[in-house]
Parts: sequence; structure tokens; C-alpha cells
Amino acid sequence: MSRSEGQENGRTSPGAGSLAHRVPDLGALELLLAVARLGSLGAAAREVGITQPAASSRIRSMERQLGVALVDRSPRGSRLTDTGVLVTDWARRVVEAAEAFDVGAQALRDRRDSRLRVAASMTIAEYLLPGWLLALRAGRPDTAVSLLAGNSAAVAERLLSDEADLGFVEGLTVPTGLDSVVVAHDHLVVVTAPGHPWARRRRPLSADELAATPLVLRETGSGTRQVLDAALGGLARPLIELSSTTAVKASAVGGAGPAVLSELAVGEELATRRLVSVPVDGVRLRRDLRAVWRTGHRPAGPARELLGLTRKSPKGR
Repeated sequence: MSRSEGQENGRTSPGAGSLAHRVPDLGALELLLAVARLGSLGAAAREVGITQPAASSRIRSMERQLGVALVDRSPRGSRLTDTGVLVTDWARRVVEAAEAFDVGAQALRDRRDSRLRVAASMTIAEYLLPGWLLALRAGRPDTAVSLLAGNSAAVAERLLSDEADLGFVEGLTVPTGLDSVVVAHDHLVVVTAPGHPWARRRRPLSADELAATPLVLRETGSGTRQVLDAALGGLARPLIELSSTTAVKASAVGGAGPAVLSELAVGEELATRRLVSVPVDGVRLRRDLRAVWRTGHRPAGPARELLGLTRKSPKGR
């Protein structure tokens, strides 16, 4: 049948249009069930939390939509027509199905909200996440949180393989397949033990000197290594290559050689003079710390709350 054949004098045939346009919404069906149970449009309106004029308007709209009379109104109250009784039986089944749908959806939300899998690069995992997770636990004491710490490349792999709900990285770029938002800023500092010759320098290092010097470094794939390599245009062969910020810091404190670390990681060591900061001219060692998640999977539940907490943190500004 053509569209013109399915219409007659401006009226649409019963099967035309989407189901949503042909079937009353749940609010209207719940109102009709309340009228059937209470025998009063006013009482039904109060039960569903609307005014009586609004309830009358909703019933008339439903009658126009269905093309049948549902309620007889009189000074003694409101009663269902014979057609209204039949429609009410159908409405009850629809509402009961919607209630079952809601219970199922809530069960899915409860399962989602019962756990949170976080993957984070080492600096963020060690120095920022503990505070954020403590704040999250205050609002969600029943959510079990697991933390997977690794370099920025490993975080991306965890997210893309659906082994984590939310990630945090400190590299220069966001891997394909991930969306991100900046949650904090960080500076990298060159540090040495107090006995190293650089600790006694009277002038800053040049970028070329730093690039040409073997350093104690994180492994390839770490955000710190990426930022440093890009800022200097290349690095000398590492003096030592280690897989954690803590290990790099311990090696520098022990006098193994100079290192480049997040200022978040070395505040205590600089304050107690176990490490000395060495100024560098001609290079910008600032980086963005980002929350990341799979494209098209915006954080929800506890992951969304944790993301919100990072934006409220003083260190996240």
C-alpha cells in the first residue's frame, strides 16, 4: 500500500508510524491504572503526583491517540468504559513488563557499580590515585576497586582489551581508540644525589648536555620517557633502564647517576636533600596527566565518580 493509500482524510492507518507514536507512554498507562483502582481522577492525579487538570488532559490525549473513550466522568467520580476496562488489562501487562525491565536494569547497574577496574601509569598510581580512591571509598564503601599499574602503553592495552574501566596516562599522545580529558599537570625535574658533580653546578644544564648524558630512565613506553625523548629530540643510551618510578628514584638516591622524574615523586627527597634538583635551560619538561577510556564508552557509575573526583583535586587543576 502506498503512503497516500494508507491515509484517508488526514487520518493515518493503524499500522503507520513507529510503535512509540501509537502506544501511550508509561506515565499515561500508570495514570489509567490508578483511575481504575481508585475510581477518581482527582485521587489518581494525587497518587501519580500531578494536578487534576493535567490528569484530565493526559487521559483525553490518550483517548485521542487510541481513538476510543476510556473514562466516563461524572460528579460522582470517574469510571472506566467497557473499552477502558479492556485497555486497562493490557496496560497492566505493559506496566508489569516495564517494572521487570527496571528491576533487570537495576541489577545490571548494581553489578557494574560493585566493582571498578582502574589502570594507571606508575607516577599517577603511586602519587595521585591513592587520594582519589580514598575519596571515592568515602562515597562508595561497597565498591571493590582493583588497580593495575604499568606504563602508559600498558594502560592503553588494558582499556582496549576491556580489562579496565578507566585509565590514567602521562604520555604525549592518546592512543587510537581512546578518548581522554586532562585531569592534572606535572613537571619533570632532573635530579642527582648530592655527591654528583651536577649537584654543584653554578649554571643550568643545556638541553644538549642533558640529551647527551646517559641517565637512569624508565623503560620505553613510559610516559616520562616519551615526554623527555620528545622534549630533547632524542636521548643517549640509558645508564640504567628500570620499570618503576620508585626504582629510578632509589637508584638516583643511591648515586647511580642523574635521573629525570616527576616532581610529584621527589618532593620529600628534595626537601631532605637526599636528591638535588638540577636546572635545565632551553627545554620544557611539562606534561599533561590524562584520564582515558575506550571511545564510545564514556565512564559511568563509579568510574564517572572517580573521574569527577580527579577534577576536584587541587593537584588536578
